[in-house]
Amino acid sequence: MTKRIAIAAASAATILAFSASAAYAQCGGASWYGPGFHGKTSASGEVFNQNAMTAAHRTLPFGTKVEVTDQSTGKSVEVTINDRGPFVGKRIIDLSKGAAAALGFQNKGVTSVCIAQR
Repeated sequence: MTKRIAIAAASAATILAFSASAAYAQCGGASWYGPGFHGKTSASGEVFNQNAMTAAHRTLPFGTKVEVTDQSTGKSVEVTINDRGPFVGKRIIDLSKGAAAALGFQNKGVTSVCIAQR
């Protein structure tokens, strides 16, 4: 039970830190996608490039730039929202293969992140 409380406290602190300086902030699960969608049209009308620094989000407007920070490593990347999703579970963002590789979780498949719009 103590580990759960510590994780909850750390998540709450991260949300507060992000929300104090960001127009939009959210923490939760992230996954990545790419190979099956590379070269196809995304929801924004752009051709999806799995190696670009892009992401799918359920509600943020296309073209929105967000900073994505991996909670386990502290690594951050800036991505542009150009697609809709994720549509699996309670994940909050689907990153391109390139963004996942930059954060270092491509081999894991999923990670916990915080996202912030500046």
